[in-house]
Amino acid sequence: MGDRVLELRVHGVSNTPPDQLLGLRPEPAGAGPQPALVAGGKVTGFYRSTSAGPDDPITVEAYSWGQLTSGARTARDVERALWTVLLPFTLANVALHARPDIPPDPDTERWAGRSGIAAWLIRLFCLSLTATLAITLTGVGVDLIAWQCVDQDCLGRVPGPWEFLGRGWWRADAHALTVGLLLPLAVLVVLGMVAWRTYQYEAEMPAEPRPARRPTDAGPEVAPPADPPPPANPLQDPTFWCGEGQLRRAAVLHLCTGAAVAASVPIAAVLVMDPPRGARAVVAWPTVAALAAVVGTAVVAIGRPYLTRRRGDTPLGRWSTAVGALLGLGLAGTFVLLVLPDGPAGRPLAQLRPPVGCTAAPDTPGCLVDRSLPGYDTAVAWLATYQVLLLIAIGAVSRSGRRALLAPVLGAALLPLGVGWIEGALPGVPAAPRGLSIWMLAVPAIAVAATGLLLPRTRGDADQQPPGPHTDLAWGGRGPALIAGAGWTMAIAYGAGLLHWVAERLNDDAGPERVMPPLAVFWAGLAFAVAVAALVGTGIRAGLLFRRLRRQEYAELTGPGTDHSPHDRRRCRDVSRYRALHRLVGEHAVRLVGCYATVAVVLAALCCAAALSRSRPVPGSAVGWQAVIHTVADVGDMMLGWLPVVVAGVGLLVYRNDTVRRSVGVVWDVGTFWPRAAHPLAPPSYAERAVPELQTRVAGILALAEHDPRRMDGVILSGHSQGTVICASMLLQLPARWRRRIWFFSYGCQLTRLYGRVFPAYFGPDRLRVLAGALTWPDGCVAWTNFWRPTDPLGWQVTAGEREVPVVDPEALHPSGGEVADPPIRNHSGYPEAVEFQRERAMVARLLRRGVPSPRRGVG
Repeated sequence: MGDRVLELRVHGVSNTPPDQLLGLRPEPAGAGPQPALVAGGKVTGFYRSTSAGPDDPITVEAYSWGQLTSGARTARDVERALWTVLLPFTLANVALHARPDIPPDPDTERWAGRSGIAAWLIRLFCLSLTATLAITLTGVGVDLIAWQCVDQDCLGRVPGPWEFLGRGWWRADAHALTVGLLLPLAVLVVLGMVAWRTYQYEAEMPAEPRPARRPTDAGPEVAPPADPPPPANPLQDPTFWCGEGQLRRAAVLHLCTGAAVAASVPIAAVLVMDPPRGARAVVAWPTVAALAAVVGTAVVAIGRPYLTRRRGDTPLGRWSTAVGALLGLGLAGTFVLLVLPDGPAGRPLAQLRPPVGCTAAPDTPGCLVDRSLPGYDTAVAWLATYQVLLLIAIGAVSRSGRRALLAPVLGAALLPLGVGWIEGALPGVPAAPRGLSIWMLAVPAIAVAATGLLLPRTRGDADQQPPGPHTDLAWGGRGPALIAGAGWTMAIAYGAGLLHWVAERLNDDAGPERVMPPLAVFWAGLAFAVAVAALVGTGIRAGLLFRRLRRQEYAELTGPGTDHSPHDRRRCRDVSRYRALHRLVGEHAVRLVGCYATVAVVLAALCCAAALSRSRPVPGSAVGWQAVIHTVADVGDMMLGWLPVVVAGVGLLVYRNDTVRRSVGVVWDVGTFWPRAAHPLAPPSYAERAVPELQTRVAGILALAEHDPRRMDGVILSGHSQGTVICASMLLQLPARWRRRIWFFSYGCQLTRLYGRVFPAYFGPDRLRVLAGALTWPDGCVAWTNFWRPTDPLGWQVTAGEREVPVVDPEALHPSGGEVADPPIRNHSGYPEAVEFQRERAMVARLLRRGVPSPRRGVG
């Protein structure tokens, strides 16, 4: 039973079926070999061919993990498609792992260092995204429905029997707001339940393999293993893929903060317009203190290392318990205060509502006036503005360290002072000049903050190894801000689209607009329309660049002074197209994304400045440039309203269409690969199950007894595309005694030009050399072979000390051996069928059967 080697294949984002992974060809009536489950279950499983025998020198096994993520084709497709709506949380969570200076040992991370400050700022930004969700849903339930929608006709447009909100006791004072507040609270509860359930579904802890023995056999005493060396890569942290306790603590903090923000919207309106006196004050001020304590405690707690450290299954702790108790007191006080009658100290809130009868008589005084909930527009504008400033701070600190914080902090401090100066709220300060608007100060304040992004980059510990061609740091070290900013853009788009869509449904199509969304929605629609135009321009730029690269590749393939037939020229055009795509993605995609991000930053700054100015352009009946602005904003708002539906539809196509899955699935699988260490409400990480499960399988096979018929002398770990990232993460977790009997095959590999540039702390040049060192045998042989094709748009060289094997694609321009069809251009697929792969596998199998492998040199 000896001299056996196992090749364990791990697929990528396309969720290659087990039969294709095993190389089984379909036969009529299914008479041929079939994949058989040998370990695992229906969700994730290990398969071998039914024709595999115990005497095969190389046994091929396939690990199928695609049903955990975007490659799945199951009955839960629709449910998983809805996860795409939470893409903003996913991107914000990914930003935490894009920091360029994460220490290898998480216990050595200092809060005051560049990585520690950036981590706290990112977690604070994630907390603000939860607040964005809460304040958006509060705007729907409290402002649009419970406050502005007071006519029976308007309330009849809301699904359900909500007409009672416009009658009797519910119509008086702020009583209806208690019902509207239930919407954001209910959604937060559902999100919390989903986050908890999906963690239980996805997570898996690796088990230490133990040799099977009879109960009566006590066996020899085994000495405890020596202390492992300090980690040189964060992926070597044994609790990296086990953050159940951290997830629970963070989920409590986020959900409580969201609920506190939702409750603060109606409470603020009550306190500002009708200051409480007497018994109402006894309820109001302790409620405000409790809600403020919830938010303040969460802001402090997410920066505490002992609360955010991933340590497996740990209890919630005193912080989470205290936040939950404070939130309970705050919500109880909120509902009590809202059902109490208005006091005599100020202007009753009921007088600020739109008058009844606007549907039948739109000309009634006050019907066409913006009567949104007092303070809600201002809260939305200030939250979005400070999120932009927070993103600037994240990018500045990630690039240049603590010194870069001065500019964002200065901009954040000057902005409220300037607004207070314009509004005359600063005592002892001369009045602002007439005609000076808030946007005239908001734009310079954001520009001052953005100067922190232009400081020289500070080189960290992970920058010792010089990068290879096109493997430098993405976006100059500003990657965390760019990724988190993409999440913020989608969150704002979702929120503005939802508010606009609900307002449109509540208004009568034939009559004038009576239910008005916040002013920020108008500017968000305008900015979104311009952003879509800029995206189209970026696509045109990429198309022109691709055309130029294709001409270059075609000229190189044909060569000067050679005579090619029309068939040869057609084949060269086909090959040059894939080669050009390979270069476009590997050499230019990061720069194109950075150029578009620059445009997005300018649009975001202008949109926030316009929202802070609280000036709405004249209605759409105007002429000239104002009519153009209204038309563009209306188109943008319409697109925003359908954006969540479109994104969910694309997410559904990811599971149904191969082309969409291979293009969009790459982005989705990169996002959901990382554990939920920053935002607990993001979609679950499939790697928290795939990596430990693969580790348990490999170590268990290698730990079998010598005479066990299932024993293997070695394992060829064969990873394709995203599978290479899973395999690399597992190898860094695997104990050294098992790695000495493993050879790593990577193909279609994105470890350098994608993961290495965006996530340098894990896959940068120095950190990839840690992986190569972990795979180095005692005789100096690096047990790692990387296959790549110049026609593969997602596969490149690694250059970390491993063996590089280029694969010819296509094998020839003409048919040969009696075949009539041209050899296919395989680009990103079909590596195991290549001649180079088969040759390398045979040589590696011979090495793994040796007790002490001999070194191999050279590059194939």
